[in-house]
Order: sequence, then structure tokens, then C-alpha cells
Amino acid sequence: MRGPIRYLGVMRGEGHLACGGEPIGRAAYEIDGFQTRGGDVVGSGEIRMDAWELHRALGRKELSLTTDEGRVLEVRFSSRRSDGRTTAAHADIGGDLPPVEQWTR
Repeated sequence: MRGPIRYLGVMRGEGHLACGGEPIGRAAYEIDGFQTRGGDVVGSGEIRMDAWELHRALGRKELSLTTDEGRVLEVRFSSRRSDGRTTAAHADIGGDLPPVEQWTR
């Protein structure tokens, strides 16, 4: 694909967040999908979960979200800190995202 990044649609659901295979907690997600100039599919969106569990996850590496549908997504939170009361955070998403034709607008 040449030209600008293309919006593909949104993906919503729930799953389990883990760090290096260690469970952190249940999470809900809303991810916008994009196709890059190079043809890759990437995601950007919001992860919502219990405030304490989210606080524990922020700033960590090797985070994965296993969706209820069985996809394993790589999660990188934009923020590294929380006040302990926040229940939602922005994240960049990679991994097993759906191919271009499976996104819903």
C-alpha cells in the first residue's frame, strides 16, 4: 500500500491481560485498526480494567492480552504511571490482529 495510513475499523471485546505469562487480570478493550504504508496492521486503543490491576500493568514490558476469541495481542501502554484509581489507559496494540478484510467499520 502506498499513500496515507488507512483506518480499518474497530475491534471490541474482553480478555485476560498477562505479563510474561503471569496473569494480571480481566480487561475490556476497544481497538482502532490501521493499515500502515508498508501493509502491516496495527492497533491503537483503550484498555479498561480494575484500577489496581491496571496500576500494576502500567510501565511493564512483555504484556499480552488474550482475547475471549483466542487472539494473543501485544500491548504497550502509552502511560507508565497511574494514580491507582484510573480504570482505563491508552495502548498501542500489535500481535495477532485481524487481517485487513476482517475489520468492522
